[in-house]
Amino acid sequence: MTYMGTVRIIGGCWRGARLHFPDRPGLRPTPDRVRETLFNWLGQRLDGLRCLDLFAGSGVLSFEAVSRGALHATLVERDRRLVLSLHRFAATHTPDRFTILFQDALQCAARWENPVDCLFLDPPYRSDYLMRLTPYVDRLVRPEGVIYAEAAWPIATLGGWQTVRYGQAGQVHFHLLRRAP
Repeated sequence: MTYMGTVRIIGGCWRGARLHFPDRPGLRPTPDRVRETLFNWLGQRLDGLRCLDLFAGSGVLSFEAVSRGALHATLVERDRRLVLSLHRFAATHTPDRFTILFQDALQCAARWENPVDCLFLDPPYRSDYLMRLTPYVDRLVRPEGVIYAEAAWPIATLGGWQTVRYGQAGQVHFHLLRRAP
């Protein structure tokens, strides 16, 4: 497999480790600066948390979370070459803490049964996936959990979840959502 992309983990026990992934159309791994903000919002340690990454891509959000103590991360990706690169990194970094699913995000969300503490949503840019996932978010995330979402525009709510933290990097808007009271 020819690798064209590289991104590094910026915190936790794997700080500095590099993820190599194939160049794929539309793949934009979350930049270091945005991940630094995200993990400042979440807290530097995610000890014991379970994460679900519905548009895994390079996998950097999930690998960063486990590096910072998350108990387990499930990565969902529909591109076979990306799935292979996810397996390759996980195999050398405590593979029992990862589940990697070669599946469509919407199909996975429709069948998901075990709510997680943290849901990562970084769908293809300018897609309607966030709107299409709205009916499932309450089943995907525990009531006291959080959702991290990236979009081409600011979002105030996602179903019964509201944005509590917001940032923008270039054209990407990133959000931390909690269940509305």
